[in-house]
Amino acid sequence: MSSWTVILIGSLLMSLVALVGGITLILPAWRLRQLLPPLVSVAAGSLLGGALFHMLPEGFEALAPLRSGVWIAAGFTAFLALEQILHWHQSHHHSPGAGDRLASRFQSEPFALLILLGDGLHNLLCGLGITSAYLINPPAGVAAWFAAVAHEIPQELGDFGVLLHSGWTPRQALFWNLITALTFPLGATLAWWLRDQLPLAPVVLFAAGNFIYIAASDLVPAIKNDSAQGLTISSFAFFVAALLFMFLVAALA
Repeated sequence: MSSWTVILIGSLLMSLVALVGGITLILPAWRLRQLLPPLVSVAAGSLLGGALFHMLPEGFEALAPLRSGVWIAAGFTAFLALEQILHWHQSHHHSPGAGDRLASRFQSEPFALLILLGDGLHNLLCGLGITSAYLINPPAGVAAWFAAVAHEIPQELGDFGVLLHSGWTPRQALFWNLITALTFPLGATLAWWLRDQLPLAPVVLFAAGNFIYIAASDLVPAIKNDSAQGLTISSFAFFVAALLFMFLVAALA
């Protein structure tokens, strides 16, 4: 199987993850609240492990430490700026419970559109970064892909809840989530077409900064919120298991 075929299949599978939001229409709310904490913990460990054990080593081999740090900081800061833009309409009077942080927190139509715009940009950058990692070192790219999938599942559940809470129908929410997810294969295709001109190592380090930001700023605080409600051991165990899995994949590659 050619590299392009692997990239294309992986990109399309990543886009299909956007349809996972439909699960919220089938599962009762209490079951969804049970599933979200372990999913978030696995996502946090996978993203952090993917960045630390796979993407950063590949970037460090190609760039000097100072330049590497600049690209990591740029990726981290870019997602901080994006999140600040997306959260401008957040209510300061709502105290989320377990699982709520990744579900419906906002109620306006404009914010629903911003969510889709931000998700599309996020997927585009992920497509660029993960494909660049794959082109440098296929095992690292595959590990980054699995880390992104682990993150996308709880994120798509949350985005779906936001869109429904904003008054969208389930069909509209699924359709537009899928549309924004198609920016991932767009980013992957750009990375493939421009592989001879695109500085792959900086893109990988930029994406690693994205991964670290999402894990440290969004997912780990969600784990801590859940832990305050008595889920400390299980949440921490899922996080460590995902982190160790990414380490073992890197060690055995």
